[in-house]
Amino acid sequence: MLKRSLLVLALSIAATLPAFAHLDPGTHGSFAAGFSHPLFGLDHILVMVAVGLWAAQQGGRSIWLVPGAFVGAMAIGFAAAISGVPLPFVEPVILASVVFIGVAIALALPIPAPAVAAMVGFFALFHGHAHGGELGEAGAWEFAIGFILATAALHAAGIVAGLLLGRISGKVLTRIAGAITALGGLWLAFGA
Repeated sequence: MLKRSLLVLALSIAATLPAFAHLDPGTHGSFAAGFSHPLFGLDHILVMVAVGLWAAQQGGRSIWLVPGAFVGAMAIGFAAAISGVPLPFVEPVILASVVFIGVAIALALPIPAPAVAAMVGFFALFHGHAHGGELGEAGAWEFAIGFILATAALHAAGIVAGLLLGRISGKVLTRIAGAITALGGLWLAFGA
């Protein structure tokens, strides 16, 4: 039942992507603009799916605690940005988050769930701040609800992928996915 529900969710998201293609959050702060925003940035996709992969790799309560920490801290970062609270080094930390989380998955170190949650929460503050900083004067809360739901869906996709990869190969394929994520972050930082 869960697999079928996740498949329906993924297909629903994929079917709506073309409709969101040109929504500028600075002038169109709607739910649709917020939902589409994380789906069109490679850095967003890599890190948000990787958070789900890392949570699945860690197992246990990390499966809900890690993505929950990311979403909660991201909302706090967003609120800080729309309130005018500055945060230095937003873009470099976002790129660093892709590399760091990818390396953490690749190394498969057993880290306590609260520590993993704290690490992703730190990075999520910067992701949320970037969302709020890009918004402009448009409808902040509709936009926030949209990007929070899209982020949660990407985390869920990462969790499902991590659980499936874990069943197929133990930790091998998940670790390879982490290494690919880290390489993607390096490419974004230095090659894109």
